[in-house]
Amino acid sequence: MARAQKQKNAKKGTPVVVKDVVSAQAETPLLTDIRDLIAICRQRVAAGVNAELSLLYWNVGKRINDEVLGNERAEYGKRVLGDLCARLVQEFGRGWGEKQVRRMMQFARAFPEKENVVSLIRQLSWTHLLVVIPMDDPLKRDFYIELCRLERWSVRTLRERIDAMLYERTAISKKPALTIKNDIDLLKNTGKMTPDMVFRDPYFLDFLGLADTYSERDLESAILTEIQKFITEFGDGFAFVARQKRISVDNRDYYIDLIFYHRRLRRLVAIELKLGEFEASHKGQMELYLRWLQKNEQLDGEEEPIGLILCAGKNDEHVELLQLDRSNIRVAQYLTVLPPKELLLAKFHQAVELAKERLAQKKDDPQKPCDQL
Repeated sequence: MARAQKQKNAKKGTPVVVKDVVSAQAETPLLTDIRDLIAICRQRVAAGVNAELSLLYWNVGKRINDEVLGNERAEYGKRVLGDLCARLVQEFGRGWGEKQVRRMMQFARAFPEKENVVSLIRQLSWTHLLVVIPMDDPLKRDFYIELCRLERWSVRTLRERIDAMLYERTAISKKPALTIKNDIDLLKNTGKMTPDMVFRDPYFLDFLGLADTYSERDLESAILTEIQKFITEFGDGFAFVARQKRISVDNRDYYIDLIFYHRRLRRLVAIELKLGEFEASHKGQMELYLRWLQKNEQLDGEEEPIGLILCAGKNDEHVELLQLDRSNIRVAQYLTVLPPKELLLAKFHQAVELAKERLAQKKDDPQKPCDQL
């Protein structure tokens, strides 16, 4: 009866369920290796297709730019682009609409050298490029490109870093343009990061969820509770080493709040947490910690330890006069509640202008220290 039913189903075209003998077999090293080879090949094919598409978009953008810019009439450019995109959409689909084609033109303007484009598209997807193409500042754009490439950010991570104003918060953004370019070129050519590209000011610690009043120990405990988010805010490369590290100097005990290690800088990072504003006495305390770490903890091949003093506020004149960079010390403000983004941007622009003024003063008076420029 059952056999007759199967034959009847087969005649009707109904699939007969047969036990999957292959899927029941155990995993073997051979199967695992072949599966990995197939997956790797698929990834390479996808990356190759993405690179070819990105190069196509650049060539299209450059060709249109050459045509439009070759004619001084603005109306001519609009008409040519409009007619062209209408035909492209008709033949190749909505992905060739005017908005998309304008991005291709913008891509070609932002990266005029084909040699650089070929290198770029091998490491970043077209979706990554769409995020950075609109940036007006080429140094800012190159900063995000190199970090994205080096640390293999996803598109989501790239957007989050930009929204969090990572570039504006790094010390590098307040340096002269030539210094910024040199540091980015160093990262691009050697993979080496300078401290100015690692440390930020301010740090956003709003994720700690602190009450209106808290102690330094509360702040420290909250950081350790949210250590993953804390390291995310600090940036890739940081690894937690110790909390309340006890050191002894002349039979006196001292305690370093937090110690991290930065893999790319190849050095220990001592962090001191302060509830109030930065004070001159904090420098001497941190110098003692750094010299002790250098003597007792620094390994062969590592750079000298660097200190970070996190304060609720700071006075720029104090920081400048103390020449903290010469002692490998950084001072940064932390924010447990974020102000409006517009206010932060205004503050960053003000800091950049102040740095430029100090640089100009240094040129006029070479004897004046400019460590904090």
